[in-house]
Amino acid sequence: MSDDKQPTPKERSQQLALERRAARLAAVQALYQWEQTGTRPEAIISEFGTHRLGKNAEEPGLPAPDRKLFAELVRGVSAGVEELDDMLSAVLTEDWTIERLESILRAIMRCGAFELAHRQDVPPKVVISEYLAVADAFFSEKETGMTNAVLDKLAQTLRPGGLEKADKGAGRGGKAAG
Repeated sequence: MSDDKQPTPKERSQQLALERRAARLAAVQALYQWEQTGTRPEAIISEFGTHRLGKNAEEPGLPAPDRKLFAELVRGVSAGVEELDDMLSAVLTEDWTIERLESILRAIMRCGAFELAHRQDVPPKVVISEYLAVADAFFSEKETGMTNAVLDKLAQTLRPGGLEKADKGAGRGGKAAG
């Protein structure tokens, strides 16, 4: 008999969730770089793939990111940035504009908006919870709370009833307001 223990389905599911969280964190960093430098998204995806993905010095507890999700987020957000900014602007308060947000916070919210709008396979509470975790990696409670409020309001607009349905499930929402 081999000493190699196969992961249980629950352990594998948890591992996949961590890989997706690492992909979201890396995508936010890549989109920050894209906004700051104007480098083509494909070049950034390639650079991250060669030099950064799987080398989590900032977040040593995370596994190598899900490269497919990482690339989908970078491509999707960069290609649809105007649409995403319009969606976010519609739910931001009057005294906050998309341009007023810090670049990294803008990248977090754009990624969350992209997933809410284009990833129907991911429940809204999971999207919100995941981007709250990313916001926590960079900001204090104030910005994390703002991220929660904006993504929650956007989820209610894009997926009416989606948050309530998730409440009846296994409670995977974390900090998201229901």
